[in-house]
Amino acid sequence: MGKKKVTSSDIAREAGVSQATVSMVLNKKYNVSFSKQTIERVEAAAKDLGYVVPKRRMRSDSKSRKLIVVFCPTLTNPYYVMLLQGIEEVAKENGYGVFVCNTQRDLKMEERYLKMMGTVQPMGIIYTSNPSTCYKEQVRELSERIPLVIINNRENTLEVDAVELDNSKPGQLMARHLLELGHRKVAFVSPPLTRRQQQRFKRVEGFVREFRDAGFGDSVLVKSADEEMDKQMPSIDSEYKIGYNLAKELLTEHPDLTAMAGLNDMIALGIIDALTEARKKVPADVSVLGCDNILFSRMRSISLTTIEHFVPLKGRDACDIILKKIQSQSAKEGELMPTSIYHVEYEPKLIVRGTTSYAKK
Repeated sequence: MGKKKVTSSDIAREAGVSQATVSMVLNKKYNVSFSKQTIERVEAAAKDLGYVVPKRRMRSDSKSRKLIVVFCPTLTNPYYVMLLQGIEEVAKENGYGVFVCNTQRDLKMEERYLKMMGTVQPMGIIYTSNPSTCYKEQVRELSERIPLVIINNRENTLEVDAVELDNSKPGQLMARHLLELGHRKVAFVSPPLTRRQQQRFKRVEGFVREFRDAGFGDSVLVKSADEEMDKQMPSIDSEYKIGYNLAKELLTEHPDLTAMAGLNDMIALGIIDALTEARKKVPADVSVLGCDNILFSRMRSISLTTIEHFVPLKGRDACDIILKKIQSQSAKEGELMPTSIYHVEYEPKLIVRGTTSYAKK
């Protein structure tokens, strides 16, 4: 009769600890803190009993590891759904699955998902917005082990692969269009302008700077939602409501406005509804424009003037970069591993439709 195989349960009994503790110690997975004595006791018991760590099956028969994780701040804005669509198209074409981590702009949720990456072990990670400032170092360290791409506002604080947008450019295009139509008394409507949301600042700055350079900086109003909005769980109509509520306030406070710009299309749609409710004609009384060129803005009944910055293509590019990095990591032993940082940027484009016209005299 053969010798009985030693199990982790045998070691647990010998060392006086739980089976879970044995498993984590022997597999070097210190998800919780173990004392030095506990670790030594487990390792000594395993040695005394002649325990042999079973050979692990390659976790990738590689299908199980063909996974790309996407960090997303919200799924209530069609912008992020468009990004995901581009990512998933390329992933599916190449036999990869996509796992979405919806952080809901919650720092604790983002931290929780980042901690999970060691266990999930994806082959690539895509951030669809800038990582929170307090986690940038963790993201940088992750990028040294796993191909990681950020779809972000252009910045120089994190040297990783990126599909970028200079967010001041959409703001400039929006302002230039209104200036050419003779608008001087205008408002820019935005979600909360906080330190965590630098991309919003950039778009607002680009808009205001264009008016200032034209000599009309004092006539631009920036109306942003209260900071508390970003602390609440976003709902499907969160940004629409921002546009609707702030536009109503603007109409009361500044009835002489001839144009309103929304930071994105969802906000612009809220603005249009508030104007319609107030019996203001768009664009005869007030012009409206947004940014992102989402599906709703293209509908004939809405026909929103907006900024196209090729959102689904950004998602495709981000996934393409991940796949290139994975391929470069598969170099044979002894071969020189290439080092590269990919930076892709699209030029935004103004799409003129039916919600903007010459300023009312």
